Amino acid sequence: MPGANHHDDLILEQFTRQATVFSTAPAITDEDALGMIIAAARPDPGDTVLDVACGGGIVVCAFAPHVRHATGIDVTPAMLERARVLAAEKQVSNVSWQLGDVNSLPYDDGSFSIVVTRFAFHHLLDPCAVLQEMVRVCAPRGRVVVVDTCASEDPAKAAEFNRLEKLRDPSHARNLTLAELKGLFRAAGLPEPQMTSYELRGEVEGLLSRSFPNPGDRVKIIEMFRASAADDRLGVPVRLDGEKVHYAYPVTILAAERPLP
Repeated sequence: MPGANHHDDLILEQFTRQATVFSTAPAITDEDALGMIIAAARPDPGDTVLDVACGGGIVVCAFAPHVRHATGIDVTPAMLERARVLAAEKQVSNVSWQLGDVNSLPYDDGSFSIVVTRFAFHHLLDPCAVLQEMVRVCAPRGRVVVVDTCASEDPAKAAEFNRLEKLRDPSHARNLTLAELKGLFRAAGLPEPQMTSYELRGEVEGLLSRSFPNPGDRVKIIEMFRASAADDRLGVPVRLDGEKVHYAYPVTILAAERPLP
């Protein structure tokens, strides 16, 4: 599949460039949002955690004080380097990092009691297959947690939002709607997920400072945000404040317990 290989190359290129700016962005390191993810996972001191597509290790390091061990796996070496630096800064030692493909997790069935992923599904060509892998490596009665930004249920607005995100980050695949994300849980044999939500807020200039769009696309992206402030074409809250453009991407945390066989 040349398409898949090309997409993998885009992910590697984008996240090598984004490693530091993404990992240190206030919206990504927000303690309240991380606290909501931990609450959804309901960790115990004996738990073992796997963060799938862990990026700079922020979620792994947030879980570390609450569990026995937390592991992060990611395909981008530069992101894992950032993760090691963060773990050292936070002085957490019960963590480990693995370079690997999230489409085929290199772990035995039922290896972890909590399996989580954050802001990864919209980069995946086959998120359903990855969720099935997450369920496979999760122990029965363990928790599976998916966190991602969601597109509007309105197909035209969802298409425009995905067009924007693909311009902003060429490694973007597709943001799913909340209904689609819930459907993935059913397809993976999980019960109806418990859901909590929050908004990923910021200024468009800040968003673009940690993105690497192709030359010339930056202007188009800003124009799309500004137009959406008037007609909601993106299906996400956008507010103009003089020259500044504020956005609020809806984020949903979906959590379910893996049933007993």
